[in-house]
Amino acid sequence: MKSTIQVSKLSNRKKKGVNWIALFPLLIFSIGFQVIPIISLISSSFSTKQGISLENYQHAFTPHIMEAFQNSIQLSLVTAVLGVSLGFIVGYAIISTDNKLVKDALIALADVTTNFGGAPLAFAFIVTLGSTGVITLVLKSIGVFLYPNFRIYSISGLAIAYLYFQIPLMIMLILPALQGLKKEWWEAAINMGANSQQFWMRIGIPILGPSLMSSFFILFANSFGAYATAWTLTGPDVNIITVQIASLIRGEVQLEIGLADALAVVSLFIILFCVGGYLFLSSKAKRFRA
Repeated sequence: MKSTIQVSKLSNRKKKGVNWIALFPLLIFSIGFQVIPIISLISSSFSTKQGISLENYQHAFTPHIMEAFQNSIQLSLVTAVLGVSLGFIVGYAIISTDNKLVKDALIALADVTTNFGGAPLAFAFIVTLGSTGVITLVLKSIGVFLYPNFRIYSISGLAIAYLYFQIPLMIMLILPALQGLKKEWWEAAINMGANSQQFWMRIGIPILGPSLMSSFFILFANSFGAYATAWTLTGPDVNIITVQIASLIRGEVQLEIGLADALAVVSLFIILFCVGGYLFLSSKAKRFRA
């Protein structure tokens, strides 16, 4: 009996050892491409010509930089709120579709458009909604003039471009939660005299609340950290924090690597807060559904 227990313990130890060996490449990758760059970023943010100091962080709170943070936060809030609202509506419409072929096609489309961003997305919006874009010229031919009242190269145009990938991302995030809503809950509520509004206010939204809030954090972080679309579409004309960091690194006004790293560290804490909120609320949503 003792020998059997000892053999079992030895087997478990071997399995644990194999598991750690299998995880070793992932650990090396994480250390090389995540831990070391973050440490280097933080140390560089404290480095100045006079040595180690808080000078870069002091410069990070100048009015121009604070305006960049404010614009980025406002842009992220608007696109996150609109993305959550519109994505929830579209996601519910997809779940409610009885045609499996249509449902699968819409989910596949949302999955593809979620990953369509960066310079190609900016170019697509320039071609369609730019000053000489296809839609702009079509509207102009029927007497509707977008410009100069609207500019795709502005922060409002950037918000429209961000919604292109924010809404599909929300759809992919909310679909599992919507699938967890049982049809029996709806039928029970209706049989007890509730209408659609009462069902959503007292049953649907409370159940989906943690999933909606966790999705909001992800969409906020996704918008706040976006760079390629903003830089390609607007260049340095729009004062948001990712564009400011790029300008400082490129040296378009003045090459200030330390200040750029300080701004990146502050942005990193904002992103970490969003990721922490997402992990907390998503775990709460899983426990609630279980």
